[in-house]
Amino acid sequence: MKWSEICIHTTNEAIEPISNILHETGASGLVIEEPMELVKEDTPFAEIYELDPNDFPDEGVRIKAYLPMNSFLGETVEEIKQAINNLLVYDIDLGQNHVTLSEVHEEEWATAWKKYYKPAKISKKITITPTWEEYTPVDSDEIIIELDPGMAFGTGTHPTTVLSVQALEAYLNKGDTVIDVGSGSGILSIASVLLGASKVQAFDLDEIAIKSTKTNAKINKVENKIIAKQNNLLDQVDEKANIIVSNILAEIIVRFADDAWKNLKDGGLFITSGIIQGKKQLVHDRLKEAGFEIIAMNEMEDWISVIAKKVL
Repeated sequence: MKWSEICIHTTNEAIEPISNILHETGASGLVIEEPMELVKEDTPFAEIYELDPNDFPDEGVRIKAYLPMNSFLGETVEEIKQAINNLLVYDIDLGQNHVTLSEVHEEEWATAWKKYYKPAKISKKITITPTWEEYTPVDSDEIIIELDPGMAFGTGTHPTTVLSVQALEAYLNKGDTVIDVGSGSGILSIASVLLGASKVQAFDLDEIAIKSTKTNAKINKVENKIIAKQNNLLDQVDEKANIIVSNILAEIIVRFADDAWKNLKDGGLFITSGIIQGKKQLVHDRLKEAGFEIIAMNEMEDWISVIAKKVL
């Protein structure tokens, strides 16, 4: 079977929304070529193995994914281009927004994209490893999360995910209940359970994301503590959790700040990520307006996470 590799040269800010667009159109094997990956060995956690600088752009970010070559390919590509251009409505910087296509054979792409995914230590305790890699824990306290990126999800090493996991590690107490809004691969739900949560409710609007959350929960043997359901943010949800975590766009976070407040116990925490520097104040002000106390704002590269506490 032949496949077409679609490559979008864009900005760091546009990674998450464009990745979601590619995911929703059924693209497979998402790859993000970001120059910052080449210098991550200087950070305290990430471990990157034998990356070739020639695979990365001098500036901006290249997002690659794979589409089956069929009679609908042209329409699919145009649909992707239009959806990306629509992101300008949300004031998202698309950079060059240069889209290219190239033909690859199945045996090439099926293994080529995996070279980017290696075990990576993303916090004091947690190491992420793709399911096809063998990894031996360095010490007895290390928590291993095995992740299958599946159709379109990353391996959990993007700064927005890392910030979310580090916040969970810092604030989650044993026995806490957690709601994961926009669960994607399920990595934050899985991390919550492995850090001691008694139950996690994982919501995502996308059916494939829910399947991915369930699959990865099973791989990590925590499926009995994670309830994954298709749902639009917190619509019609009536829970009282200790923590709500959401690694999603700033523009989405501000939409359900009031629902997050309603679904937290008194003193509960709202951990948000996926926020670029330019939207930090927007999220900060909206959470304050909803009644939250901002207790921490953490940064990694150009990304921000906000930890807010429900106070009466």
